[in-house]
Amino acid sequence: MNLILFGPPAAGKGTQAKRLVEQRRMVQLSTGDMLRAAIASGSELGQRVSGIMQRGELVSDAIVVELIEQRLPEAEAAGGAIFDGFPRTLAQAEALDAMLKRRGRQIDLVVRLKVDDEALMQRIAGRFAESGRADDNPESFKVRLDAYNTQTAPLLPYYEGQGKLVEVDGMGTIDQVAAAIDAALAKAG
Repeated sequence: MNLILFGPPAAGKGTQAKRLVEQRRMVQLSTGDMLRAAIASGSELGQRVSGIMQRGELVSDAIVVELIEQRLPEAEAAGGAIFDGFPRTLAQAEALDAMLKRRGRQIDLVVRLKVDDEALMQRIAGRFAESGRADDNPESFKVRLDAYNTQTAPLLPYYEGQGKLVEVDGMGTIDQVAAAIDAALAKAG
């Protein structure tokens, strides 16, 4: 099963993806994690994306699509992928559909974590204070949240039109959100 966890930054996608990895042995394809790993490696790609992410800007579709495509064989061997933070634009969604179709696969379910923007701002301020992650500073986060609302949220009709979109209240506890995701996965088969 291939699943997209959809929602703004700090909505809890990573937390829920990690739980699904542990319970269902799916592979989490987190573009944020992949990009942070590239930065940590000191690679040429990492150096290019470091400044982009620190400014809160989005990395180009071409780079992100390349990262995802490199990891698809691993996800297929595990029986499915959890796409976390990807796709974020219509062009990426179409590229993902085409990539998967070439491999005889598809997106089976899109789970949208519905959250309140103001609550996210409070959540991110706490996360930044704890972790100090450069891309979690409140100024960068506001840019990322605005980018999500203008560029990524318009993907909802794309997946709704395919009959794959399920909405989950992302403001509940981790366990409540997990139970709602599990129920959606059970329905999807």
